[in-house]
Amino acid sequence: MRIWLSLAAVTVATWLMKAAGPLALGDRPLPPAVRTVVGLMAPTLLAALVVVEVGGPGWSGLDWRQLVGVAAAGVVRWRGGPLPAAVIAGAVVTALLRLS
Repeated sequence: MRIWLSLAAVTVATWLMKAAGPLALGDRPLPPAVRTVVGLMAPTLLAALVVVEVGGPGWSGLDWRQLVGVAAAGVVRWRGGPLPAAVIAGAVVTALLRLS
């Protein structure tokens, strides 16, 4: 029974947090600076997750070949390539480095 109450409490808290922004702002648009920050939050969090995943626990599992593959994918995206091409480029570079 306790788990169901905890689940319900977390669900209600999540709904309240999601509703707080629209309730506080109403129909007013966000300022441009805030829109810029909000737009950069997802890529920043994704980059942090990639760094943590590549580094491994305690950075003891760090593989330089993975770093080069991630860098290759980043270069493809930076040069304006589509996301699938960047993923494929990163995977191919990593695979080729692991073959040698």
